[in-house]
Amino acid sequence: MINRFNKLLTTVTLAAALVVPSLSYADTIEEKPTALAMAGDLVIARPFLLGITVIGTAIYVVSLPFTLAGGNSDEAAQTLVIGPAEATFVRCLGCTKPGRKKQVDVAA
Repeated sequence: MINRFNKLLTTVTLAAALVVPSLSYADTIEEKPTALAMAGDLVIARPFLLGITVIGTAIYVVSLPFTLAGGNSDEAAQTLVIGPAEATFVRCLGCTKPGRKKQVDVAA
C-alpha cells in the first residue's frame, strides 16, 4: 500500500514539475482578497484542487492511449491536468482567477 502511494506521489510530482513551468504567468490580476477568503482558500480550496489535479492526472494517464488515437490529447491535458493545476498553483491566495497578482511598487 505504501509502495503504491509512493509511486503515485512520484508520478504526481513529476507531472506537476512538467506542467507548472509551462503555465502562463503573463496574466496579471488585480483582485484584493479578504483574510477570510485567503484562509478558506488555504484550508479548503487548495487541498481540494490538489486532489482534483491528482485525480485528473491519473485519469489523463489512463486515457492517454485513447486520446492519442482520437487526436484530442491536448484538449484532454488542458481539461484534466492543466486547468486544475493552474487553479491550484498559479493563483494568488484568495483570488478567484489564475494569474499573478500585480506587484505594487512600494518605493516612493
